[in-house]
Amino acid sequence: MAKKINIITLGCSKNTYDSELLIGGLKKNDFSIVEDVVDSDHVIINTCGFLDEARKESIDTILEVEDLKNNGKIKSLIVMGCMSERFGDELKKEILNVDRYFGSNDISEIIKYLCDKNFNQYDPDYNRASLTPKHYGYLKISEGCDNKCSFCSIPLMRGLQKSQPIEWNIQEAKRMSDGGLKEILVIAQDSTSYGWDLTPRASLSDLLIELDKINSIEWIRLHYAHPAHLRKKIIDCFKNLDKLVPYIDMPIQHASDSVLLNMRRGLKIDGIKNKIEQLRAINENIAIRTSLIVGFPNETEKDFNKLYDFVNEIEFDRLGVFVYSEEEGTYGKDNYKDNVPREIKKERLDELMKLQMNINLNKNKKLIGSTQKVIIDTQSNKKSSIGRTYRDSPEIDNTVLFDSSLSVGKFYDVKIVDASYYSIKGEVINE
Repeated sequence: MAKKINIITLGCSKNTYDSELLIGGLKKNDFSIVEDVVDSDHVIINTCGFLDEARKESIDTILEVEDLKNNGKIKSLIVMGCMSERFGDELKKEILNVDRYFGSNDISEIIKYLCDKNFNQYDPDYNRASLTPKHYGYLKISEGCDNKCSFCSIPLMRGLQKSQPIEWNIQEAKRMSDGGLKEILVIAQDSTSYGWDLTPRASLSDLLIELDKINSIEWIRLHYAHPAHLRKKIIDCFKNLDKLVPYIDMPIQHASDSVLLNMRRGLKIDGIKNKIEQLRAINENIAIRTSLIVGFPNETEKDFNKLYDFVNEIEFDRLGVFVYSEEEGTYGKDNYKDNVPREIKKERLDELMKLQMNINLNKNKKLIGSTQKVIIDTQSNKKSSIGRTYRDSPEIDNTVLFDSSLSVGKFYDVKIVDASYYSIKGEVINE
């Protein structure tokens, strides 16, 4: 009888990708993946350790499952991922009834551990499972990061950058598209520095050009572009490539030069603004998503006002805000005092999100009466459906709502008839 395993994936899309590789390997070795923890023999928790809130969620989840093991509901508990990689020794001392801790890249070791001696090697190129709907999926083009941002512990958890060769990425994208995939989401810790570590050296623009040639893929979406590494050749791709949608996830983190310097981001605000202007010049319809951090050490009211005014001026299409939290071992933790009170951080986050809500609403209202190409992600009770325009990445951005049953994974031409803060309402004009 096959062993039953439940996998809980926390954190970002990179963790989702890692869980997909793990599930593929487990299935190859005759394990059964179950959805409910209580139906499983073994539970694997893929943790996130990037921020305080993510670490708290990871610990809470481990404790909940550990309680099930203590009560004989499951046989074993395995913890993997970023938090396990970084804080495994500390976790072992505090949470005693976890069977094993593994890092982010220990997929083969996890399978060997579960299989005991009867381990069949597997090739993740062919055996990777999918945790997303079959019409979209993540292509992780590299692992790790060479940047030295003072607030970030990613290089400490995932190591320095290791890019996958262009040929490997194209093979993986073709394998994904053979399964019916329509949209590729390109991800990495810093996608714009892709290929610098390869021999011979490659670039993100080279990879995007090759991905654009895959016939069955209709949309290519770019995530996690560091503005300091956003070269003209990459920007030109938004004009020259047919399948690269005019959308870019480009975290700027702040808009005060003094804070950016302390964050070690590599660009001043004029340089960031120049990148945005280049993107909008090459494609006036481009949707720009960004991420910001408030409450970085020594952030003054003047610094925050510069950030607020910049967001108000630029009017980003999509925006996420985080409060600064100290990360053990980072330059920021070792060199700056976390001296902005938490209540001030929260106030600043709320101010920015209120501003962005109004920006979202105004942008959405401007779409009323227009025709948009929409891909359908979900269908509910055959009475309603939810989709996205090119402006929106799945699970993190806005949605298009329908009062009708539409086919998941299919594209429709849609007339926009109403708008709210984070969604618009559509009516199909072709079937």
